[in-house]
Amino acid sequence: MKMLEVKQLKKYFATQKAVDDISFSLERGSIFGLLGPNGAGKTTLIRMITGIFYPDEGEILFDGKRFDPQNDVVNIGYMPEERGLYKKMKIGEQAVYLAQLKGLSKHEAVEKVKKWFVKFEMQSWWNKKIEDLSKGMGQKLQFVITVLHQPKLIILDEPFSGLDPVNTDVFRQAILDLTREGATVIFSTHDMGVAERMCDSIFMIYKGRKVLDGTLQSIQETYGSDTIRVRLEGNGASWEGLPGVSKVVNFGRWQELRLERGADSQPVLAALMARGTVRHFEISHPSLHDIFVRIANPPASSLAAEGNGKQGEEATEIHHA
Repeated sequence: MKMLEVKQLKKYFATQKAVDDISFSLERGSIFGLLGPNGAGKTTLIRMITGIFYPDEGEILFDGKRFDPQNDVVNIGYMPEERGLYKKMKIGEQAVYLAQLKGLSKHEAVEKVKKWFVKFEMQSWWNKKIEDLSKGMGQKLQFVITVLHQPKLIILDEPFSGLDPVNTDVFRQAILDLTREGATVIFSTHDMGVAERMCDSIFMIYKGRKVLDGTLQSIQETYGSDTIRVRLEGNGASWEGLPGVSKVVNFGRWQELRLERGADSQPVLAALMARGTVRHFEISHPSLHDIFVRIANPPASSLAAEGNGKQGEEATEIHHA
């Protein structure tokens, strides 16, 4: 039996389709990567799963039954990207209070909060106020409040935002521990590297519609092996005019080349060797980051056709005709 099933979900705001015919299912104990650019409909979808919004069409099944927001929401833990805590309230009191709202007795709440505070090395924070915390410290508290009532479904929206590498590792291990104990996780993020490493399956929406659905391997295989990762000695090589290359993404110390359909990689290697010493040359499937950008940030010609000529870029890109 699936933990969650979403069937042909639709949600409209005036004439806009925020979510348009979305269907997917989650295996118990899995981590489900929910991806999409800003404005794609992820937040609206999450709000329907948590009962904040009602769908205009479609059906949600939770734990094998039709989703009942009044009764099922207690089995969901939701950590939104925009944190919502009482800034003047003491941390320990707030965690206990919110745990009681999820159905725990005060004694149970205190014991579970203490356990998580020890796990996250937060024991000395009990009498501090939210307004006195750093962003990372507040993130820890929000996560504890989200999971301490042991929900069956945990929804995490950018959970690693504001965390240093040490605390990111602590969070990651806590999430994996929860799934081993039977929890199912929806992981919404823009960090494609995290999604690649942690998620059992990937689901991406764009303009309200599904555009990716499957395991990372199955998604990459649909795009073929059209990517070359290369590193040349030094940083002065020219990347213009490489045969059969439609796009170069320059990350500085290494580059990612996209081949034209049917192009041979060997002339590319020969051209690169003529320009410098090749230290790394790898033919591979595109990364999830590259696939995300292909969908969410199409070439300027496509954007112009839609009446939108601006693109956001994370690296220097060279396009060839």
